Amino acid sequence: MSNTLRFNTANRSFYLTAKKRVDEYFRTNNISRYGNYKMVIKTIFMFTLYLSPFVLLLLNLTDNFWIQSLLWVLMGFGMSGIGLSVMHDANHGTYARNAKLNALMCRSMNFIGGSSINWQLQHNTLHHTYTNIHDHDEDIAPLGFLRFDPHAEYKKIHKYQFLYAWFFYGLMTMMWATTKDFSQLKRYNRMGLLTVRKTTYKKQLMLLVLNKMFYLGFSLGLPLVLMNAPWYLVIAGWAIMHFTCGMILALIFQPAHVVELTEFPLPCSQGNMADDWAAHQMKTTMNFAQKSWAFSWFVGGLNFQVEHHLFPNICHIHYKDLAPIIRETAREFNLPYHSKKTFIGALASHARLLYALGREPQVSTAMA
Repeated sequence: MSNTLRFNTANRSFYLTAKKRVDEYFRTNNISRYGNYKMVIKTIFMFTLYLSPFVLLLLNLTDNFWIQSLLWVLMGFGMSGIGLSVMHDANHGTYARNAKLNALMCRSMNFIGGSSINWQLQHNTLHHTYTNIHDHDEDIAPLGFLRFDPHAEYKKIHKYQFLYAWFFYGLMTMMWATTKDFSQLKRYNRMGLLTVRKTTYKKQLMLLVLNKMFYLGFSLGLPLVLMNAPWYLVIAGWAIMHFTCGMILALIFQPAHVVELTEFPLPCSQGNMADDWAAHQMKTTMNFAQKSWAFSWFVGGLNFQVEHHLFPNICHIHYKDLAPIIRETAREFNLPYHSKKTFIGALASHARLLYALGREPQVSTAMA
């Protein structure tokens, strides 16, 4: 990845206007842009949803595999809820005004098998800065048998990705818990991102090993020791939990950017982007199911992805109220405000793009 890519700064009127109106919203209503008691309630709910089934499993209250599987599924929902509604805000520094509390809630990533620093580098630094830009945004650079980017290399196997991609989505957090974080950390060290964060590869590798030991000992070791079930059924249940969590996370994040409406712009040969950063976010991001309160509550407001990308320093509990401001400002500046009315509609758009990206390009992607 080149670090010389630059956004156009000649005209930032849209962002400056939107920011002024958002700031005025908080000032007029005399409210903080950080989380409040609603985040505390949500945190308690998500951790309860995750840990309560776990305790029931460890207490061996049932030896029925199907009931046990249901409990593992509920844990998967709890894991995803922690990731979407607690960890995500904390890693953006918006869970609370108190920096120490944010740092503590960042550690919730350890409870779902991931690495807080890797997430911050991949998500906060790369994805939020270079959204949908080939060779810069790792969110659109999956393993070679998947193609999320029209500028990525085409392979014949991609013809079937609209069928098999969904299975691999479910493996997301299982990969975090085992191998992916180690390869990511090594790559980010080569890119110099750890130096920017004023840390070292040796220190972060040691912390990563300790985190994995804690997580695997907690989530898998305890059930293997305490549950009255064959080891292979315990491992199967653990895999069910992760598959549930991985699928939920993927199905929320993918329709936000990898859909038919969004763009995948390339820089010119000098490394300059045509748009300023904010206009770029509007063209590469999509909302969905904005009127579903329950859905939005569970997914941490990430169905308001446009608002989140423009203002990641604002807690998600405010996005619903900011959406009309951003929508109207985008209209005034003749910028798109991509949105699908339903979650199913957004998923369908993602599926259609998977299908389209699986067709063999008729022209060179280098000229696209």
